[in-house]
Amino acid sequence: MTRQATATKIHYQGSEDDFIVFVDSAEDYQKWLDDKSTALANVVSSFQVFVTHKHGAQGPFDTASKGSLEAEFGSEDEEVAIKKILEEGTLQESQVRGAWSIRNGHGNSPIEPPFPLSPSIRASFHI
Repeated sequence: MTRQATATKIHYQGSEDDFIVFVDSAEDYQKWLDDKSTALANVVSSFQVFVTHKHGAQGPFDTASKGSLEAEFGSEDEEVAIKKILEEGTLQESQVRGAWSIRNGHGNSPIEPPFPLSPSIRASFHI
């Protein structure tokens, strides 16, 4: 049986690229929008910003360069970019299949997904 979990991300359409930040849940994200004193660590899955090379909220996801952060957000600081993405981006939820538990053929090392997953999703796929 294939297990499914929800991947929750915030999509921000920038002037030169599309940016993505993964959050632990829609509920945590909404709580942060309502009360910005909530620590970002309780909202985001990781302090990484991804770009999709103008492919909208869908992949492929690459880590945003410091240059692209500076050009879009006026700062190389990922936390500055994350806050702007959370404030002005659009919530996107999608179902993630259990395919991430596929082994790479070289022992028992799992193939890592191309984006960060929350601890609860990682646990459900035994990553």
